[in-house]
Amino acid sequence: MNADDLDFETWLAMGVQHGWVGPPVCSTHDGLPTSHQENQLWEEGEDWCIFVMRLYESDEHRLQVEEAHSPSVWRKTNRGLS
Repeated sequence: MNADDLDFETWLAMGVQHGWVGPPVCSTHDGLPTSHQENQLWEEGEDWCIFVMRLYESDEHRLQVEEAHSPSVWRKTNRGLS
């Protein structure tokens, strides 16, 4: 299957089935998806990165986010995704 033939739900289902990603959650209202061990380490002062992928509603929305959030631009560029 060509990646251009995938819709978002099919792409997401493949990621979930392969264990690469969890379902979309709202970090504002649901919090970050962490394990009990990670929560305990955080309480003990550990500091690590939890990577988040922002889901865009449209190309216009993506451009607005990229204009307001420079890491969304340079992290993409650094990974060769632009």
